[in-house]
Amino acid sequence: MAIPGVGELAPDFTLPGTLLRRGERTDDAYSLRAQIGRSVVLAFYPGDATPVCTAQMCSYERELDEFLELGAIVWGVSRQGLDSHESFARGASLSFPLLADTAGEVVRAYGVQAPGVGVRRSVFVIGPDGVVRWHHVGLVGMRFPKASTIREHVEALVA
Repeated sequence: MAIPGVGELAPDFTLPGTLLRRGERTDDAYSLRAQIGRSVVLAFYPGDATPVCTAQMCSYERELDEFLELGAIVWGVSRQGLDSHESFARGASLSFPLLADTAGEVVRAYGVQAPGVGVRRSVFVIGPDGVVRWHHVGLVGMRFPKASTIREHVEALVA
């Protein structure tokens, strides 16, 4: 499928995810539609506990409080399962939900599938109205948008 463009309705989904808080794992279903009224930072990444993915997710973790202050939530999405996500979150001290798209349906709906690695490193900022307001889709490689860049786009939604 094509990458949803800025100004288009973000594809809805519900995925299982895991969240670590104070060392306790909580699994839940995460639905984009249930977040209407809040901004969502949706960060697709190729793999748990890989060097670049760890750097990417940790950079977002360091800015998490600022995202929350702007009324935005951050979700990481990859093709690994919940046990892998738990291990990654523990090892990297991540405190935002990691969603498991093991069938790749959401990856395909957002047009971020990639041969070999499975997922293009991509970030979507979805406004409180469920519309894509900004995105960065990596072609290949190691680059990812900085948290400060993403935050600027989230700030624009509340200005």
